[in-house]
Amino acid sequence: MVSSTTASQTELKANRVPIAWRDGCSALLIPLNICRKKTMYKSWECDHDRHVYEKCQYDDYVRRMKELSKQKREALEEAS
Repeated sequence: MVSSTTASQTELKANRVPIAWRDGCSALLIPLNICRKKTMYKSWECDHDRHVYEKCQYDDYVRRMKELSKQKREALEEAS
């Protein structure tokens, strides 16, 4: 699933994003990290970027939980 919030592997490697953070919201993490480094990690300077990234993470979590509950429901129906 490639979307507008997923960065390419070369972009991720160039921006030194750890492998654990290379998920569906990785394209939003790159500008956030750049902003953090530029402002010396002042928490109030990059609020907008952080909120956009966290919203993407939350939406991804909700999508995965809905998918999991659907799979569980289908497995129960098959077992019945």
